[in-house]
Amino acid sequence: MSILQKILTLFRGTAHEAGQAVVDANALKILDQEIRDAGTELIRSKEELTKVMAQRQLQANRSKDRFAKKAEYETYIAGALRKGDEALAREVAERLAVVETDLKNDEQAINSYDASINQLKTAITATERKLARVKQQVDTVKATEAVQRAQTAVAARHSGATGKVTTALDSLERIQTRQAERGARLQAAAQLESESGDGDLNAKLANAGLLPESTSVENILERFREKPVQQLSHEPLSLPAVEVKETDKVERKE
Repeated sequence: MSILQKILTLFRGTAHEAGQAVVDANALKILDQEIRDAGTELIRSKEELTKVMAQRQLQANRSKDRFAKKAEYETYIAGALRKGDEALAREVAERLAVVETDLKNDEQAINSYDASINQLKTAITATERKLARVKQQVDTVKATEAVQRAQTAVAARHSGATGKVTTALDSLERIQTRQAERGARLQAAAQLESESGDGDLNAKLANAGLLPESTSVENILERFREKPVQQLSHEPLSLPAVEVKETDKVERKE
């Protein structure tokens, strides 16, 4: 196979795939149109059936008229023979022969119409049933398609929501990491500031209880060791004397 033939084959295959993709994407629309076309053809079939039935009725009416004419001719022949008019009877018999021939043709035509009518009725009934089943199946397919589209949309929204939650968690983790790093830097800066100034020394003095405002067990004991012994006795405290005025004495006597 030459290169040109391969390229042409490639073009045909690509066109087929593209056409099949278009057909698959619009399968429901195509199916609906095919059902409408089938319904249109069914209507035309019913119209043809009506025409055939009308023609059969016309043929039956003509045959009925010929039967009446046949009975009339038979009466004429019998009367001519009773009168002995052989020539007249023969002439009427010739016309009767034509009528009987037409009646046979009418019978064949009517039988043909009846057969066609029965076939058309059978075909129309079968087509109507098949079309009804197809419509029912199409309704089921449409409902399934709608449900699947809804499920696909829900799945897509769920996937999007999951992705957004994951992104939010990642952002939260990054924020927490930055905050932890910032807190560590602040703590290190405070430690450096304490070590470079008086903060670290004051902390050590406070732990040793050497600062004036510090309160510790050793400071309390040292404070009591420095006081004299008499100040540590349990003697009651002396109250200051209260001066009594003369006016107060006079008022009491009265």
